[in-house]
Amino acid sequence: MIMKNKYKYTLKGFIGHFWVVTKHRFKVFCLCVRVGIPWQGLVHDLSKYSPEEFLEGVKYFDGKKSPISNCKNDIGYSKAWLHHKGRNKHHIEYWYDYASYIEVPNIPYKYFLEMVCDNFAAGMAYQGKNWTKEYQLTYWNKTKDKMKFPDGMKELLTRIYTDVSIYGINEVLTKKNLKKLYDEYMVD
Repeated sequence: MIMKNKYKYTLKGFIGHFWVVTKHRFKVFCLCVRVGIPWQGLVHDLSKYSPEEFLEGVKYFDGKKSPISNCKNDIGYSKAWLHHKGRNKHHIEYWYDYASYIEVPNIPYKYFLEMVCDNFAAGMAYQGKNWTKEYQLTYWNKTKDKMKFPDGMKELLTRIYTDVSIYGINEVLTKKNLKKLYDEYMVD
């Protein structure tokens, strides 16, 4: 019996993936402007339009979750993710090497800001009208123990996502507030 792969290249996948990536990038840009890093917001995730990342995204696009997750579930890994994390400093995975003898370093402040904006914008892009101020905290609580973060950074992210769930994104994601929190939690 021949099994058909449920994932394939379609025009719907092309348009859908392009739209979600572009919508996500726009949301990241708006949040980055809010926290004082407009240039990073403008150039955020441009690698997603590269053939290495975009074509996999088209093939595994379903409109419900990240094509990277769908690809990993299908074949066990994602070439797009390997490409993406190695070129984008706002991902914690950019900053560490599994073979290194040192702990995961703290992400420099400007990339930390971009990471926070990226995380909120991803939730907004994939949840659409269903996104709530509690979404990121709920998602974080399910995933944080699987991720390799320095302790201070993990505590800081928990604080930011908790604060947003209580006070809202406009109150918490400000240049002044995030700098104060970063300085408080990221003591070397």
